[in-house]
Amino acid sequence: MARTLSHPPRDQIELPLLLDCLSDPTRLAIVRSLSRLETSDAELRCGDFNNLGAKSNLAYHFARLREAGVVRTRVEGTARYMQLRRKDLDARFPGLIDAILTAVKRDAKRLALPECEFTEPAQKRG
Repeated sequence: MARTLSHPPRDQIELPLLLDCLSDPTRLAIVRSLSRLETSDAELRCGDFNNLGAKSNLAYHFARLREAGVVRTRVEGTARYMQLRRKDLDARFPGLIDAILTAVKRDAKRLALPECEFTEPAQKRG
């Protein structure tokens, strides 16, 4: 049985919390990696981000992203899978995520954003 984590509903995603959450380079790198997935139901395992920092530090960043409503996290056994809540974010703040991702792509080197290298994204299962 999969454990569920708390996520804010779409209408409770708050702009100040979202912007504060995305002000961190590691969290921006996570969001950038998730945004590169080809389909909206594709997911990455939390372990796919191990090259971005220590496991305990990454757990903190994943929790901040989930609590801000940026990502949806699914627990399956000992693994956690994440996907960007793109539809919710676009509905709540039209154009904002596109603007942020465009700026991240343009400024990634100057901001010294870490790169996340993952192989094959996991497809969401029922």
